[in-house]
Amino acid sequence: MKLRNLALGLTGAVGAAVAVRMLTRAASVDWDAVSDSVHHAANSHFVSVDGARIHFQEFGSVGDPPLVLIHGYTASTYAWRSVAPMLADAGFHVVALDLLGFGFSEKPRWFDYSIDSQARMVSRFLDRIGIGWAVVIGSSYGGAVAATLALDYSERVEKLILVNAVANDNVKNHPILRICSVPVVGEAVAPFLADTKAFHRHRMHKTLSPANYGLISRDRVDAIVRPLAAADAHRALLATSRNWHANRITYDANLINQPTLIIWGEDDKVIPLTDGYTLHDRILHSRLVILKHCGHVPMEEKSELFTELVTEFCRDRKGRIGDSHGGEARIEN
Repeated sequence: MKLRNLALGLTGAVGAAVAVRMLTRAASVDWDAVSDSVHHAANSHFVSVDGARIHFQEFGSVGDPPLVLIHGYTASTYAWRSVAPMLADAGFHVVALDLLGFGFSEKPRWFDYSIDSQARMVSRFLDRIGIGWAVVIGSSYGGAVAATLALDYSERVEKLILVNAVANDNVKNHPILRICSVPVVGEAVAPFLADTKAFHRHRMHKTLSPANYGLISRDRVDAIVRPLAAADAHRALLATSRNWHANRITYDANLINQPTLIIWGEDDKVIPLTDGYTLHDRILHSRLVILKHCGHVPMEEKSELFTELVTEFCRDRKGRIGDSHGGEARIEN
């Protein structure tokens, strides 16, 4: 009887905690309230695409060759905070956007948050800001969106850069995504994961190479959590995980005709390097660059080298990469 009462008490306490968390969270993040804390906020802009507000940051001169940067799952334009200005200094017009449901873009209930729909929205976003075609860079989940853009809207993509890219549905087997896929349970768990700093700090030990744990700072944790701390962000994360259909990227990779640079951290524990080799094998005009002492986010862990590689690839008509990067990169042509 005592055990039964204890179990009932614990269940009630957990239920109460979930209810309090769900009832007290903000409906959405107020840009005006947080913009002073956002990196490069002076470079931020908003446009409406199909009635939804898209946040993006812009660097460099409009007349320079355009680069479009697409972040990963749970991420935002913050992921590009170091390399975006560096790429602009290298002579590119850089546009980093927040996908619908992420960062400071709107998170509408009507959007299905599939990879195909995100690619369509990116294409329409480019129309809205006046970019016809560009070099498109996608990181992780954003790599799946970028690859889909190259497949379905090939006229928009001059060259493609895939960074530790999602190319299948294997990540859905992660215990957290499996829990979030369960109706009601996912809704109860999401608020405790999405905007809990301790959880994200723990995650960073999985996404970064041990050599780069120095990047795990209060500032980085705060910047990642800031746009996730609201009910609409939690809904968007759940909808994205439940509409995660990325197997097509591997199946159709042989149809990607654009010159493609594949960049991978050799210490990535999120998306295995074998996926990078598979993409390299299937994409005809591709180069694979493996970065030493680097995990899942090369643009953060190896910002200068990343900028060098992207610049070299973009400037060469055929997208060739030299082998002179201080022993920090292994080139698979």
